[in-house]
Amino acid sequence: MVSERTRRKVRSAQSAGRQAASSRYVEILARTGLAARGVLYVIIGWLAIQVAFGDTGRQADRTGALRAIASKPFGAAVLWLLVVGFIGMTLWGLSEAAIGGPGTDGRKVSTRLAALARAIFYGVAAFSIMKYALGLGAPASGDKQSRDLTAKAMSQPGGKIIVIVAGLALIGAGGYLAYSSARKKFLDGLQLDQMSLRVRQGVEKLGQIGGIARGTVAAAAGIFLIVAAVQANPHDAKGVDSTLRALAHTPLGPWLLVVVAAGLLIFGAFSFCEARWQRL
Repeated sequence: MVSERTRRKVRSAQSAGRQAASSRYVEILARTGLAARGVLYVIIGWLAIQVAFGDTGRQADRTGALRAIASKPFGAAVLWLLVVGFIGMTLWGLSEAAIGGPGTDGRKVSTRLAALARAIFYGVAAFSIMKYALGLGAPASGDKQSRDLTAKAMSQPGGKIIVIVAGLALIGAGGYLAYSSARKKFLDGLQLDQMSLRVRQGVEKLGQIGGIARGTVAAAAGIFLIVAAVQANPHDAKGVDSTLRALAHTPLGPWLLVVVAAGLLIFGAFSFCEARWQRL
């Protein structure tokens, strides 16, 4: 049996952890991270629109966005701001994984695992951008990373099954993101009482359209992973850039790519709204 004294110590430690996690500094870093994510998605969406209209020399993914930033005046400073922002996203994810987020849903195991996955993703992103800012080489494109990881997985016993499961997971995650965005579930994490009615209506539309577009790209990438496994060809695996380009070769032509690219740009705008009104 756990003594009452031990329980009090545990509760005290949890309370101290929550106070640290909700400190003003972590909040500022988290909001900076959401804004940094918005910057990248706006640029990726804009690059994808350019690809749709014939500019095939640019990569419509994170690497392409970083190169576009670095080529501009004060680009190096912006890269370091992105590093700081993604470190903030990492710390935010770790704090929510450790002690839970706001509300009762924030303490669920599934929510904490999702926060941990977010922390890992943005930690890797922060490290790769920092290397680029230090002049140690640009991060590999999403296409190359997808092909390399797929090839490595398929070289292992049961590799095809692993890749298929990963593809199904991407399809499921993308489908859920699109569904939850369409149902406006993202509103649960926003400080709605701080918005006027008109602002709230605008944020709802941005979240819906942007989330559906983001989910569509994830699900499409999952489909290509499954195709790569079935055909035993890792080169069929696609990152964000090739997935977006593939949309231009559907019967709808480049206009489907324009629609999805505009959706990603809108998701970037929604990220700025999250930076302002997200409950932390």
